[in-house]
This record gives sequence, structure tokens and C-alpha cells, in this order.
Amino acid sequence: MPSRKKTTMFACAFCSCVCSFAVVCAVLATQQWVSSDVRFSRPNSSVTISLNYGLFQGTCEQFVEAGLQVSTTAFQVADSLSSTKTRSTNVAIIVVLVLSLLTSLLSSGFTCTNAVSNPYQTFLGPIGVYTWNSTCAILILIAMILFPVNIEAHSLSEELARGCSTSLQTHLRSVHNYGYSYWLMLLILFLNIASLIIIYFYDHARYSKKKEQERPIENAPKDVILF
Repeated sequence: MPSRKKTTMFACAFCSCVCSFAVVCAVLATQQWVSSDVRFSRPNSSVTISLNYGLFQGTCEQFVEAGLQVSTTAFQVADSLSSTKTRSTNVAIIVVLVLSLLTSLLSSGFTCTNAVSNPYQTFLGPIGVYTWNSTCAILILIAMILFPVNIEAHSLSEELARGCSTSLQTHLRSVHNYGYSYWLMLLILFLNIASLIIIYFYDHARYSKKKEQERPIENAPKDVILF
């Protein structure tokens, strides 16, 4: 059976990994990734398309030049993308998040196993927790980079806006505000780093104790040596 200290520290790391798993699920499920106001010109007028969307679906509203709302429609992101760059990047973000979901699940399993037992295999111990938590953090960081790239460099919002309305001509300007679904990925990073720090402190304390027990005999007290 593991010591009480090990059980407590790995239980804390397990809670952090489970929370990370839950937040990744929330990020995938919600559509509040970004809200964009995209302005286009029309013959004798201009129109603003207001978008709120995530990785799978979203909504768009049209406002004519005087500020009158014309319509509100829902759309599927995959069906509205025609460009290969935007479509492939969106798929890549989904794949990266699904992989981070799996690594969070593995981290939860590894920390739970160490909280209730002492695995014989080295990889099932702290090394495995380091590996999966680090991998999850890296994947989340990649997703946080790819999404703004898809919006700013590949003009994702402009492409979705053109799918919401007809007779749009010249693109005038775009304003983007990233929503809570996107910023929740910072929480996932924090939770993974917290797990790594907890396991590091446990591993460091165990290593120090092991070294203390393996001190050379010359460092022992003289009365012990004489005995």
C-alpha cells in the first residue's frame, strides 16, 4: 500500500487531471469560441454580419447600414467552409483537442493508480504522469495557436459570413473577440501544470529521502561506527 503522503499528493493530482478532462469536454461542446463583426459593402449600402461560433456550429445575424437587424440563422461550421486551409485547420484543432482529451484521461488513470497502489512498472509511476500531462499541455497550446491563425491568417470569419448572406461584395473590416470557450484552455494548461508540480514535489521528496538513506558510512556518527 502507498504511504499516506503519496496517496494525498497523487489524489490531488488526480483531481486536477479529472478537472482538466472535464474542461476539455466543455471546450469541445460549447460554441462561444469567438464573436466577430464582419462588415461588407453592398450596392448602395453596407451590411454587418455578426457571428458567434465554435468548432462545430454557430449563429449569424445581419445588420443593414442603419442598424436594423435583418435575420438570425444557425449554421454548421464544416458545411460553411469551402477553403481547404480553413477546413483542414478546423479539423486539426478538433483532432488536437480529442487527443488532449485522451491524454487527460490517461493522466487521471495513472494518478488514480498511484494513489491506491505502488506500480512495479516505472512508466506507470511519476514518469507516466509527467509524460501525459506534458503532452496534454502541449496539445492545448497548439490548439490555442491554431485557432487564432485560422481566424486572422485564413480569414475564417469572413468565409463564414459570406455563407450567411448573398450579394456581399468588398470586405471592409473585421473585429474579433475571443469567448470563454477559447480562454478555458488557459485553465486546462494551469491544471496540467498544477499536476506536474504536485508530482514533482513528491518525486523530489522521495529522491531526497532515498539519498538520505544511502549516505556513505563515513558520514555516520562515530559512536555508530565503533559499535
